[in-house]
Amino acid sequence: MFASSTHLKFWTFSGENEIKQLRAETSEKYLAKHASGLSEDERAQEFLTQSEERQLVRHFEYVLKEFCGKFQPPMPKCVVGTSLAFFKRFYVHNSVMDYHPRDIMLTCMYLSCKVEEFYVPIGQFVKNLKGDREKFADIILGFELLLMQKIHYHLTIHNSFRALEGLLIDLKTRYKDHCDAEKLRKIAEEFIDQSLGTDASLIFSPSQIALSALLASSSKEGINLDNYVTGTLLLGSSEDDLQKTIYQVKRIRYMIKNQEPLQRELIQIIQKKLEKCRNQENNPESEIYKRKMEEMIDEDDEIRTQKRAKLNEGRETDHELFGPLNPI
Repeated sequence: MFASSTHLKFWTFSGENEIKQLRAETSEKYLAKHASGLSEDERAQEFLTQSEERQLVRHFEYVLKEFCGKFQPPMPKCVVGTSLAFFKRFYVHNSVMDYHPRDIMLTCMYLSCKVEEFYVPIGQFVKNLKGDREKFADIILGFELLLMQKIHYHLTIHNSFRALEGLLIDLKTRYKDHCDAEKLRKIAEEFIDQSLGTDASLIFSPSQIALSALLASSSKEGINLDNYVTGTLLLGSSEDDLQKTIYQVKRIRYMIKNQEPLQRELIQIIQKKLEKCRNQENNPESEIYKRKMEEMIDEDDEIRTQKRAKLNEGRETDHELFGPLNPI
């Protein structure tokens, strides 16, 4: 149930201003650690501004959707929605200067395939990528646990695509004599797809986004669903609840309609700037990262060696107590 979910409790915010404030705090934390001795002008020249960070995240949200659309085998819409939900959540509390969006984007998609039970082995997943596929597989597997940690293992996503499917089934069941529900599907799904380019999923419930999509589609198709909404879907709701729903639908439609276009001409410039200011400890290409991975492997080997030694000690103690044990 959405009402008792981690989705609502931890990842639904009051509005764009709250999200903007959290992202600003995230950027400031990174700068405080890596650019503490610089002036504001020097920071703006050498590190990404909050606006540049946002531009880059939005660019990779677009890339993620494009990649999912070309993925083989064909990726269900719920996997796309979940991938973007993970991606958006991650960059509320993490800076792109700390973790490159390309690495996190791929990891979000791979994790979403598992969460949504659309099983794709890592070897098959990276076949959809151009370049060094073994390297991509290492990056994805290397960041998978970190991604889960950073989103606090809140892996259940209440998807707007599923909420839309529920509304369409309801129309077919309780309002079938008044409209053809399938006629509304295409435009409604396109509306939800457009919403994935905004922060709507971090502010509104999936059912609110789905209802907004359905009403946007019915408006374009010339089908009046007012009676369905007031007399069937929200039957028994108070006038206050009805007005709140109408207000939220208007907010969502305004957000989708007025989203800022991507400034594609700036992306290459921002990415070059990012390469100079990103945290090398989280860059799989850097020597620092490789040494850190080697140290972690060495630590794991040492822990396993210690466990084996303790196990052998236990066996020696057993031998002292019981003598040699003959196999049955």
